Amino acid sequence: MVKSHDWAYDLPGLYQQLQHDERLMLVYRPDMTSFAWWHEAGGFQIEYPSYTWYENSQKMLAEIQIQNRLILEFGYDIGATWHHFTSDWIKENFEKEVEVKTFKDILVALI
Repeated sequence: MVKSHDWAYDLPGLYQQLQHDERLMLVYRPDMTSFAWWHEAGGFQIEYPSYTWYENSQKMLAEIQIQNRLILEFGYDIGATWHHFTSDWIKENFEKEVEVKTFKDILVALI
């Protein structure tokens, strides 16, 4: 699994490049919740990846809003079906028994 929030800027291009056995997983979490979690996880103190290009919290929040909008718009455009990210969802889609902490505000779509 390879992941990056920066891919929100070119989801149509990534989608077109998928091979027959590859899938794309979209993850959405509301703007302010994402922003608060990022700060809780370390914010600008996170060493990898580097978040220095975001410069400050105001710019970080603006980028979260842009990326979330792009993810939702792309999901809408291709008719994605959104689900809550749960252990049952992982088992159903990946045939793996994995316990995950469930957050009611995290939605995923597998395309």
